[in-house]
Amino acid sequence: MSGDGLDEWPTGRLLSTAARLVEHSWEKVLRTRDMTHAGLIVLHSIEQYPVSQRDIAKAARVTDQTMSRTIDRLERAGYVTRGTDPRDERRRMIAITEAGRATYEKLLTLEKEDAALTIGVGDVAALREQLLRLVRSPELNPEKREP
Repeated sequence: MSGDGLDEWPTGRLLSTAARLVEHSWEKVLRTRDMTHAGLIVLHSIEQYPVSQRDIAKAARVTDQTMSRTIDRLERAGYVTRGTDPRDERRRMIAITEAGRATYEKLLTLEKEDAALTIGVGDVAALREQLLRLVRSPELNPEKREP
């Protein structure tokens, strides 16, 4: 026991605190590229092909309005373009630009090398698998629950 009281914390509080610490470290890296965590999620969503703004918002579990602000910022930075879906002119399709792709690829490399994401973790692959199970858990994702 180290005397900091952390040994007494519930697992959920530890996980939440660890997530915030990692997020703050990663946000510093993202800011060097005029990027946000939300923006990186968008670039990941559109890396292969253009996707509708609504579908990106749904996948990111945010409102359309929140996603619109994120895409506005990415568009101003030159990382994405907005277009109209030729099959449905009401839909806005978001596509990655060359600058967006270069930034995305650089950030993927930096993310893999960021010691803050793995410092003190013995088995990173096992932690990753546990986190995936947690994030995919129907108990935490109402849209994945059985009726």
